[in-house]
Amino acid sequence: MEFIFYLFIILTAAILQTSTGFGFSIMATPFLLLLFSPQEAMQMNILLSLVISFSLVWKIRYDIDVALLKKVMIGSVVGAPFGSILFALIDVTTFKLIIALLLLGLTILLIKNLSIQQTSSRDYGVGLVSGMLTTSIGMAGPPLLLYFASTQKKKETIRATSLAYYIFIYLISLLSQLTIEGTSKVVWLNSMYALPIVFIGLILGQMLFKKLNQKLFLTFVYFLLIAAGMMLLIQSIWTML
Repeated sequence: MEFIFYLFIILTAAILQTSTGFGFSIMATPFLLLLFSPQEAMQMNILLSLVISFSLVWKIRYDIDVALLKKVMIGSVVGAPFGSILFALIDVTTFKLIIALLLLGLTILLIKNLSIQQTSSRDYGVGLVSGMLTTSIGMAGPPLLLYFASTQKKKETIRATSLAYYIFIYLISLLSQLTIEGTSKVVWLNSMYALPIVFIGLILGQMLFKKLNQKLFLTFVYFLLIAAGMMLLIQSIWTML
């Protein structure tokens, strides 16, 4: 029964990641933590996200905003060490609570049609914040989603650029995890078992993406941002109790 639940989680998350370019970790991680240790859940999440991103990125490469991607990547490399310092120096639970409230507040503003102008400095800045959040709380995606949605990027650009960025940031995260914390047989066996389900999710996700118009796509973005904010909020409050 647990294995069927695991495969259902992976299928749902794969469909979401393929159709929107993000959301695998937001959808899968809370449920994987019910079945595996935090380290195992994180590594499986990274591995399967990489499989999806590598499988799709070549096909949709022409939709990638290359100039934006380069700036975000450079910003994230600069931000990553600061995230590690934050993780070491501050109370992570309080930091998660602050990020959760900011994320929920900004998402509400987005729903109410918050719009900002894209600039080169903001491109670097969102990468820096993403890099910081990756190494401090393991959450690279929300800063990008907030920025892409508020600058009114097309759904094709959001999906392709997000997937390309995740290849970069998740490879760094995976290498860091393997070097510092090691891995286990459980991670690689369960990831291998999930591969057929991931590829089914890829097919279904592609079909769903074609049916999503821009408005519905952005609705998915808002839903995932709220889900990420609520997940952080619940984690923070639960830890404080």
